[in-house]
Amino acid sequence: MKITNESDRRSFIKKLAATSAAVAIGADVFSAERSNIYLESLIRDFKPGINDQINIALIGAGGMGVQDTTTALQIPGIKLVAVCDLYDGRLADAKTKWGADLATTKIYKEILNRSDVDAVIIATPDHWHQQISIDALMAGKHVYCEKPMVHDILEGPAVIKAQKKSRKIFQVGSQGVSSLGNEKAKELLKSGAIGQLNYAEGFWARHSPTGAWQYPIPTDASAQTVDWETFVSNTKKRPFDATRFFRWRNYRDYGTGMAGDLFVHLFSSLHLITDSVGPNKIYSSGGLRYWKDGREVPDVLLGTFDYPQSEVHPAFNLSLRCNFVDGTSGTTYLKLVGSEGSMDVTWDSVTLKRNKTIESDDAFYIEQMKKAGTPVQERKRILAPEEYTFSAEKGYLGGPYDHFVNFFNAIKSGGEVVEDAVFGYRAAAPALLCNDSYEKDTAILWNPEKMQLVKK
Repeated sequence: MKITNESDRRSFIKKLAATSAAVAIGADVFSAERSNIYLESLIRDFKPGINDQINIALIGAGGMGVQDTTTALQIPGIKLVAVCDLYDGRLADAKTKWGADLATTKIYKEILNRSDVDAVIIATPDHWHQQISIDALMAGKHVYCEKPMVHDILEGPAVIKAQKKSRKIFQVGSQGVSSLGNEKAKELLKSGAIGQLNYAEGFWARHSPTGAWQYPIPTDASAQTVDWETFVSNTKKRPFDATRFFRWRNYRDYGTGMAGDLFVHLFSSLHLITDSVGPNKIYSSGGLRYWKDGREVPDVLLGTFDYPQSEVHPAFNLSLRCNFVDGTSGTTYLKLVGSEGSMDVTWDSVTLKRNKTIESDDAFYIEQMKKAGTPVQERKRILAPEEYTFSAEKGYLGGPYDHFVNFFNAIKSGGEVVEDAVFGYRAAAPALLCNDSYEKDTAILWNPEKMQLVKK
């Protein structure tokens, strides 16, 4: 097992010691509100290339699809040429938003047959992710597919195979993977900032109708304005149901519940930061506590996960929570806890807390503390933990923007993305298995290396 290199750890401790000393003697390296709290800005140092134009098309023009496309179009050299959706109203809105000359269709294969489309954004309900991704890759299109990558645990290998066969760029849309916050947390963990990782937890909270997926249903929604037959063609056939179409996240035929929509973000961030390939044991519980509107998925979900020892990290445990009935309005965070400190991680910031201890055999540390006017004493003291906050500089465009920059730069350079099909499947799998565990009320075993279920 390759745990943090001791020289890296000591180097990090020296850096913190130098920082503490600099603050204490008045250097302008950090600003300090209190003597044990230090602030530093995170700066993005890469930019999108603008040499060639990339034509994109959107498949699935709901809320997430519109948001993705709006972000993508902020990047120089990107042009939207076509939009596909199964609802007339969204196609009309697309022309209003992006131009009357925009091509629109209800048939996604018409998008894939267009020679002027270089890449597609797939933001359909989850039950269409696998098929459209494979068809798009085989049609020679680069693909940005919203998370989770697949709707069912058995669908992942086919997408991985299609990506490898097509040799096209495939990026899964867990946007935080490309964020400054996650990148800094990865750097800090590797340098030994919190010692040896032993526990992580994540929390996602909401308390609003739209946050709980009670999306508005258009007044003109009908079997005439919605292509319902296509929507359900790869799942159970039902009569037209506007609620199921527009609030699809609430139903297992089309969505993946809280785990697939939100836990998957936390898995993606955690796996990036730790270089982990995933847990080997998954258990979840929860229930429908408040939003009793006919939905088939819980509005409170808890998950616990065992991560086995690997070559890049020690064994550790993870707990995840999602609450759509959070009376405090909630927040979103990922916390990593180690033997010497902890990190609270968001897409835009990292707050590092370290136990304030002194290593008597570290001459550099001792000398820096002397310069700071805080000489080392043999007698132990109870001190508040040192806190370091790393925040994105003003004007930072955010993880979603960076994720698309990563995607388009890879297309132009023939390079790699941060969240390809293998990474995306390893993030989706434990999320999907949360749903299976919840329904079966049992722990599920998973081989994260081989990406296979394990029989008990």
